[in-house]
Amino acid sequence: MAATGIAKGGGGWFSALALGVTLLKCLLIPTYHSTDFEVHRNWLAITHSLPISQWYYEATSEWTLDYPPFFAWFEYALSHVAKHFDQEMLNVHNLNYASAKTLLFQRFSVIFTDALFVYAVHECCKCIDGKKAGKELTEKPKFILSVLLLWNFGLLIVDHIHFQYNGFLFGLMLLSIARLLQKRHMEGAFLFAVLLHFKHIYLYVAPAYGIYLLRSYCFTANKPEPTASSLFPTLPFQAGPLPCILGSKLLGFVQCFGQSAVCHRLLSVEKAGDASIFLILTTTGHYSLFPLLFTAPELPIKILLMLLFTIYSISSLKILFRKEKPLFNWMETFYLLGLGPLEVFCEFVFPFTSWKLKYSFIPLFLTSVYCAVGITYAWFKLYVSVLTDPPVGKTKKQ
Repeated sequence: MAATGIAKGGGGWFSALALGVTLLKCLLIPTYHSTDFEVHRNWLAITHSLPISQWYYEATSEWTLDYPPFFAWFEYALSHVAKHFDQEMLNVHNLNYASAKTLLFQRFSVIFTDALFVYAVHECCKCIDGKKAGKELTEKPKFILSVLLLWNFGLLIVDHIHFQYNGFLFGLMLLSIARLLQKRHMEGAFLFAVLLHFKHIYLYVAPAYGIYLLRSYCFTANKPEPTASSLFPTLPFQAGPLPCILGSKLLGFVQCFGQSAVCHRLLSVEKAGDASIFLILTTTGHYSLFPLLFTAPELPIKILLMLLFTIYSISSLKILFRKEKPLFNWMETFYLLGLGPLEVFCEFVFPFTSWKLKYSFIPLFLTSVYCAVGITYAWFKLYVSVLTDPPVGKTKKQ
């Protein structure tokens, strides 16, 4: 039964994974939310209450509408559902309005729009090579990839605690990738263009798309069959060191990490080398998100969820590539283990020192620098892999 489900690219196990993470998201509804909650409430009010000509000029709140037009229309569409929950949230002058019904609506709007992300994950899993598939369902690349994407720790805490709509946007990007892997190049390019009109930060992924489309679609007579490895030979464009070094701007840092890590999950189940880079990148990047959740009730939640996701990621990929060399060398192992003492110092030691009042920035500084080192290392390691590994075509012939 499981094998049949895998062959079809889905099955009951995929639905169970999607339902399970959806229930977890519902449990996170009462948790802390950041100022982004008010940002999006204000955008709902602006697009619902004002004519289009004023959307980008309204400045009653400091959180002015600064996303591209498609996201503005996305908020406009949501506002017509929001009015059935609490009309007051759509008043531009109701600054910092957060009634219980408003909270429920905004939380459920993120959960509901994640349906696109779930569908995109399903489509990407169809493109994964199943040659490494083990006998057990949990050892199959498609199952592992589904868990790594659907139960992504970063998306869980950034979208469903901190509050954003990254799942919906990553869904567009993954669906675009899936269409390219399925040789539906025009659809893939169109979806990426749509994505850029939702959020401009994805613009720096454009060089990777442009180079791939030029090489594999525009200027090739006999177009090669695309794979995840051939689609992202230019992946380091997405995880450059500059955004990572600017760790104090953590939310921008989050976007840099998130896009790279989500794409790299596709590669992590195909090659051991990519799995190693993915694990370093995702573990370090996920820990860099910890300062976003600084309230006491969320401390055990973020620690537990990250531990569970990290343990699963490492153990599942070790099993998948058990016949190859270890995923980490001694230096990488030492670095990743160092995240534990760093967390103990930042959360449990520093608050009780005399430095807390005068040097309150120290935990964020240490976290930013430590994580920047790991992500920059992963970036360089990926570049070395891209430049030294044989081309995909030659590998297949061999």
